[in-house]
Amino acid sequence: MIENQIRVYGINDPKILSAMSKVPRHKFVPADMQKYAYRDGAVSIGYGQTISQPFMVAFMTKDLQLKNNDKVLEIGTGSGYQAAILSEIVKTVYTIEIIPELEKAAKDRFKLLGYDNIQVKLGDGYYGWKEKGPFDAIIVTAAAEKIPPSLIEQLKEGGRMLIPIGKTSSVQQLIRVVKKENSTNTQSLMRVRFVPFTREKSDFDI
Repeated sequence: MIENQIRVYGINDPKILSAMSKVPRHKFVPADMQKYAYRDGAVSIGYGQTISQPFMVAFMTKDLQLKNNDKVLEIGTGSGYQAAILSEIVKTVYTIEIIPELEKAAKDRFKLLGYDNIQVKLGDGYYGWKEKGPFDAIIVTAAAEKIPPSLIEQLKEGGRMLIPIGKTSSVQQLIRVVKKENSTNTQSLMRVRFVPFTREKSDFDI
């Protein structure tokens, strides 16, 4: 996986390669899907959700330009794999999942595998995790139709956020947001396909 799906695309950051070598990807997918865990593509984890392609995990992690003491917010815990990768690089990871079964499974998995610098919250990621912010970086692993203002508010000045934007029925754009003193700079990085940004049923603003 490291050589054929990550290095081949020019991702050579030692911290990222080390993290992806250490984290056992097969332990983050259901037992009947483990034989597909290291393939070059997303893998279903149930509930209409997936674990992202290894390259996408590596690319998004690299683009956040993370430092050892950073505090990172992830929206969309899913299997917990992306959070586990982040936890090998930064000081603390806060991750939010809206599907109760996935939230509990991820929390149990982190405990079993010894990832004690990850905190998990059950809830609507649109609102972020204000009491734990501001964050050095935010990563969103589900496609939204617009950037949630609350996430920009919780990003530190100079911080970076990655979020897929677009209709979930078509190809989306992976957007990088860099927060400035009085503004934000956005840049489209590549075409992507992510699962929808799931909201609480009473909310219709994204």
